[in-house]
Amino acid sequence: MVNGYRAPAISAIGLRKSYGEHVVLDGIDIEVGEGTIYSLLGPNGAGKTTTVQILSTLIGADAGEVRVGGHDLAADKRAVRACIGVTGQFAAVDELLTGRENLLLMGDLHHLPRKTSTGLAGELLERFDLVDAADKTAGTYSGGMTRRLDLAMTLVGDPRVIFLDEPTTGLDPRSRRTMWAIIRGLVDEYGVTVFLTTQYLEEADRLADRIAVLDRGRIVAEGTADELKRMVPGGHIRLRFADRTRLDAAALALGQTARTLSSGEEFTLAVPSDGGVAALRAVLDRLDDSHIEIEGLAVHTPDLDDVFLTLTGHSTDKETAA
Repeated sequence: MVNGYRAPAISAIGLRKSYGEHVVLDGIDIEVGEGTIYSLLGPNGAGKTTTVQILSTLIGADAGEVRVGGHDLAADKRAVRACIGVTGQFAAVDELLTGRENLLLMGDLHHLPRKTSTGLAGELLERFDLVDAADKTAGTYSGGMTRRLDLAMTLVGDPRVIFLDEPTTGLDPRSRRTMWAIIRGLVDEYGVTVFLTTQYLEEADRLADRIAVLDRGRIVAEGTADELKRMVPGGHIRLRFADRTRLDAAALALGQTARTLSSGEEFTLAVPSDGGVAALRAVLDRLDDSHIEIEGLAVHTPDLDDVFLTLTGHSTDKETAA
């Protein structure tokens, strides 16, 4: 840290990658703060896996500057590899070995003393709820157990930056939520930085501190989930009133953009809004100036599917692999 400035855990400027005439990454910029979860959201074929492969030293970029963990990727790949862990779409688990043996093998690959590896394996098996299956062959594990073991193996090297490339692909909803809790815990409890790629909108919404929307090799938007949702139309403040008289008065006070949503005994009004505090305060102040009481309110914002559809013209979960 220099003069209060903390270097990002990951930074990439002008990252480009092509295969022949097919442009996979078209000059993207990325900055990931330490101890945060950054999600690269996009459909299959958008360039997510290529980005992870470049940042984790697996393949080279055609152009761009990259630093990971404070190290220049082009100048010192060894230092970058020493501070990162990678879990891909397909588990790197040896199905012929037990869960414990897989972890001990990773310890050997990191040149750890066997006593250290044994103790670490025990800790990781407990942390990832694999104690009962520790001495069963990994080939007998469920998909969720295999994913947990794969992530546990990544942690043997004590990485400060972890790349998770679509880590919950193919998992059932319950296993997916278990993985989410584990990933969030790595950041909150251990301070690691997670770079997560996903095509699951809910996953990015639940986990990420910041989200970049990647489409056809370009980042088309970046921000927190709430910031992205406020970028597209459809958000509104829904106001509920006790009776028709108050509803009509509010509609008059708020102008032509307000829409009546009342049906039966429900007297509600929708006012277009980006969902921000300033917009909400402005609506409430206008009602207060007109001495109109409300019974309740709710802020409705578009979801990430709306964001992606608006920005790219297609949805993530309906896109086929390129």
